[in-house]
Amino acid sequence: MHTPSTLTEDTTALRLPFFPIAAFAIVMGVTGLALAWGRFEQVFALSWSVGQGITVLAGGLFITITLLYSLKLLRHRSAVIKELRHPVKLNFFPAFSISLILLATATLPLWPELSRLLWMVGSALHLLLTLYVMNVWMHHEHFQIQHINPAWFIPVVGNILVPIAGTAHGFYEVSWFFFSLGLLFWLVLLTIFFYRVIFHNPLPQRLLPTLFILIAPPAVGFLSYLSLHGELNHFARILYYAGLFTTLLLATQLVRFIGIRFFLSWWAYSFPLAAITLATLTMYARLDLVFFKWLSVILFVVLNLVLLMLLVRTAVAVWRREICVEED
Repeated sequence: MHTPSTLTEDTTALRLPFFPIAAFAIVMGVTGLALAWGRFEQVFALSWSVGQGITVLAGGLFITITLLYSLKLLRHRSAVIKELRHPVKLNFFPAFSISLILLATATLPLWPELSRLLWMVGSALHLLLTLYVMNVWMHHEHFQIQHINPAWFIPVVGNILVPIAGTAHGFYEVSWFFFSLGLLFWLVLLTIFFYRVIFHNPLPQRLLPTLFILIAPPAVGFLSYLSLHGELNHFARILYYAGLFTTLLLATQLVRFIGIRFFLSWWAYSFPLAAITLATLTMYARLDLVFFKWLSVILFVVLNLVLLMLLVRTAVAVWRREICVEED
């Protein structure tokens, strides 16, 4: 006879094969929120230390998700291989290394030595994952044009993130290397993606939230470029305003996002919003213009509301067992 605890263990074991690699997008979103809070507190001279608390939460989420996915790898290796061969899920594997790079950035003012270790491991691993994913892209036998979607940008975005903490640790040339390849292949993928959405079928509902990923490369590129160059020059402005326009473009499509059934892909809203918020706070800090002050406050409020909604909706989905189930 099964006890309630045994039934729970059996249910968990049955759901483990479907635990998604995309769960690391949660870590990216929460760490992005931590960075936004830290920057907001710095720019507006607040001493609340909310960003530090959220950083600890992000670290706990990273450890938990890593342990669960490691358990999946040990017990259900075939399920992991299936994700590696999936045209969309493949691109979420670098979200693991991106999480390390983001945590390195968030822990920089708190624990510099830990930040350095996380940055070195995350950057090296992300380079390996980028090489792996691009090899799969180049020598595939089953990808079609309809398979490309903004999730394909994830391996590229991670490279553009590297210089933010990398320059603080003194790795300037390495940071330029990552920035260069991230910028180059962002433009390549952007061209292919717009060809796909203009001349082929629109994105399925499940992937519509991933459109927000388009905000991240220019917004993060802006932050990284300032870390590398230091000056708010013409190129930095091009990157920022490209990210701002993309945000505006998606804001005009708000009605398309309302009413979408909950998927884990909703977490694609989080990190890109954090990136453009951080970029706008930086613009305000550099230029001290009222426009950027209020825009940064508005984006910051929206970011917090979106993260709160995502956390609540994810908790509800876990309670209802809508996550970690076999997909149709």
